[in-house]
Amino acid sequence: MAAILSVRDLRSGYAGSEVLHGVSFDLEEGSVLGLLGRNGVGKSTLVSTVMGLVRPRAGSVVVDGTEVAGRRPDQIASMGVAYVPQGRRIFAPLTVDEHLAIADRAGRSGSWTRERVLELLPRLGERLGHRGDQLSGGEQQMLAIARGLLTNPRLLLLDEPSDGLAPTIVQLVGDVVRELCAGGLSVLLVEQDLRLAFSVAQRVVVMSKGTVRLDTTTEDFRSDPVRARALLGVG
Repeated sequence: MAAILSVRDLRSGYAGSEVLHGVSFDLEEGSVLGLLGRNGVGKSTLVSTVMGLVRPRAGSVVVDGTEVAGRRPDQIASMGVAYVPQGRRIFAPLTVDEHLAIADRAGRSGSWTRERVLELLPRLGERLGHRGDQLSGGEQQMLAIARGLLTNPRLLLLDEPSDGLAPTIVQLVGDVVRELCAGGLSVLLVEQDLRLAFSVAQRVVVMSKGTVRLDTTTEDFRSDPVRARALLGVG
């Protein structure tokens, strides 16, 4: 299967400090890749660099055969990449309806319409008139995902979608990710919740100190819990 995202020898960071030290991996089209590791190892920097929010210092980021390293975020989005950031970043004064309208106008044409998004995430349809600051954490996460889907991406970058959510809502996020993957969308999932990552990802990449320590199938990673705990720095 062809890779929709190929990262090679990527180096990136902030204000003179390098965070990523030559990261390489592939994400196959129509699959979910779980990006794992403790806080501070460079996972969010990686997805921000892929999205063009952080400019790489060296290396390659290829999306569907096209080099995008160093391009602006809007250019990368126009190529079918959507980013759902950690913390959701919902606009507090805007209603759900207004969030969806803005995303719909800014997105590419494609199969993800407002109607299809609300069919996938029916709770949002019940909350159209509610402001962002009136939504629960789970509802905000669904809205962030909906906003990304309305850009009609082929590749979805999900940064810590389980952050701050109750276990039942995390399960709902997993159900949504599985349905998206079944529909052909490719997902790069940055996650601390191993249960969520293991339930949706076909492959995992484990990062430590800005480098890739392991790139393997989820089944292989789970089969050796001692190695998994050591790589993730858990007891």
